[in-house]
Amino acid sequence: MKLCILHSLPILTCLVLSSAPKDFAGTYTSTNDPQIPNDFRFQGEYQSSKMGAQVISLDKGAFHVVLYPGGLPGAGWDGKNKSLLHGNLNGKKVELTPASGQRKYLAGPAEQFSATRQFPPVGHKSYTGSIAGKKLSLLEGGNTTALKKVTRKSPTLGKKAPKDAIVLFDGSNKKEFQGGRLDEKTKLLNTDGQDIRTVRKFSNYKLHLEFMLPYRPAARGQGRGNSGLYQIDMYENQILDSFGLEGLNNECGGIYSIKDSKVNACFPPLAWQTYDIEFTNAVAKDGKKSKNARVTARLNGILIHDDFEIPRKTGGARPDKEGTPGPIKLQGHGNPLQFRNIWIVEK
Repeated sequence: MKLCILHSLPILTCLVLSSAPKDFAGTYTSTNDPQIPNDFRFQGEYQSSKMGAQVISLDKGAFHVVLYPGGLPGAGWDGKNKSLLHGNLNGKKVELTPASGQRKYLAGPAEQFSATRQFPPVGHKSYTGSIAGKKLSLLEGGNTTALKKVTRKSPTLGKKAPKDAIVLFDGSNKKEFQGGRLDEKTKLLNTDGQDIRTVRKFSNYKLHLEFMLPYRPAARGQGRGNSGLYQIDMYENQILDSFGLEGLNNECGGIYSIKDSKVNACFPPLAWQTYDIEFTNAVAKDGKKSKNARVTARLNGILIHDDFEIPRKTGGARPDKEGTPGPIKLQGHGNPLQFRNIWIVEK
């Protein structure tokens, strides 16, 4: 998805303005934005000693809630069972009812939206309840459960670059990147919807990167902050607001079109998230590939790919043959992504 804006300005003026931020309607890139909808206060993660919940904002006071027995994904969930609820904002609280009716994965209308491909999902129970303040209350079969809002942080958030690292971005300048915009106020690297590539080329490495997804409650699927982290501009680890979803190959963490994540480790939008990657390039001789590329990836400190052998290039890759070095690409894809603390250690 590309965002195209038709201007009546002269071409030369447009070129001058190309480095400025674009206007992304219905999109919020900071929790401090005075225009951010009240819905944002309720979306996020909730937890008790025996259950986790992820509340997805669907715009205009509508919500979808995913319940996880045992705890949150990557933090206690049993990996199988889920329950779904529908929420509507009524005054100062969100009223919750069991998700019902004809629902489809990522449907546009909130009353038809499902965060699971199978509806109802395995283990689904008919909960009712409410969200008020920072407390999510549930009732099922005469039993009540109270969950408190939590803000998880990646254990590698803010991780300092080791002495042998090449610092690609630390907020002081963007000389290691082609494209992108350094915001002088926030000291963040912004895509403004356009691709960014490192000046240098790499082959085998360990990479640390921190990113923030925009809040786009009215969007669905690939329209919700779509981006990507391309290893050597050839193999894409998806970046997307897929909070509360399945963790498919085209969702955050997935190896695009090839491999689902072991678990959906995506945090809510406008939270800082981390990618920690160990990448080994393919091996080729005389233009013929003898070994596939391999990747181990952690999203927010949670292992999502374990030394996975990547059989082919993903879409949007550079045209060169596998086994050649290439830049790190941060995909814009028409969305305002923000990055910080990017460094790499070559192997």
